[in-house]
Amino acid sequence: MSPNTIISYRDAFKLFLIFCSQHEGLAPEKLTFTMVTKERIISFLDWLENSRGCSAATRNQRLSAICGFIRYVQQEVPDHLFEWQRIQGIPSKKTAQPLVPYLTEDALSLLFQQLDTTTAQGRRDLVLLAVMYDSAARVQELADLRVCDVRLTSPAIVTLLGKGQKTRQVPLLVRTKELLTGYVAQHQKLARGIPGREAPLFFNQRREKLSRWGIAHILQKYVVMAQSQDTCPSNVRVTPMCFATLRPWVC
Repeated sequence: MSPNTIISYRDAFKLFLIFCSQHEGLAPEKLTFTMVTKERIISFLDWLENSRGCSAATRNQRLSAICGFIRYVQQEVPDHLFEWQRIQGIPSKKTAQPLVPYLTEDALSLLFQQLDTTTAQGRRDLVLLAVMYDSAARVQELADLRVCDVRLTSPAIVTLLGKGQKTRQVPLLVRTKELLTGYVAQHQKLARGIPGREAPLFFNQRREKLSRWGIAHILQKYVVMAQSQDTCPSNVRVTPMCFATLRPWVC
């Protein structure tokens, strides 16, 4: 599992222990397998929705974490197999699939016009957003990119490391390749002290790779600037997913 999935599973059990302690009178050190029942799990899930205001999707995510653990437990503690099967039989709640927001070509062009390419930071941000748009990469995949993950010889591709440590290669459009060529040529000068091909492709002022939150901050900075213009729709929540809806390169 990815680190983010592990953190999500950890949080699910942290919340379950809080529920047992505060609402069931069961301190974590007193909790035993016989106390982990289908009815208690359902009460926990209802508590997430009704008391904590969690969505049905979050409820399903917590249930998935518990069922994943139970699948392991049933092999280690088979004497409670019937109860483990009852827990795994708890149905997920149906949720509506949200529509993916999108940007028009004019709105996307306006967003890119906010970048100041006369500065090193502006040029980095331009390449970052171009690769995000062209590859439809997740934010974590962008953060993990290294110089060696980019091939600029024809056909130009970028190798992304996704969920479950799975890799995929995405071809790059000509405009993105041109931007990356100039950026990589200047990369070693900018990344002083960082080994060449293993260096993060995108890094901050401390010469550390950008985090997910850093990339989200960069995107939102230009979104706010663009939305201050009268011609940009302000009711669209711009996320990296929006960049995957327009091809080819329009800027």
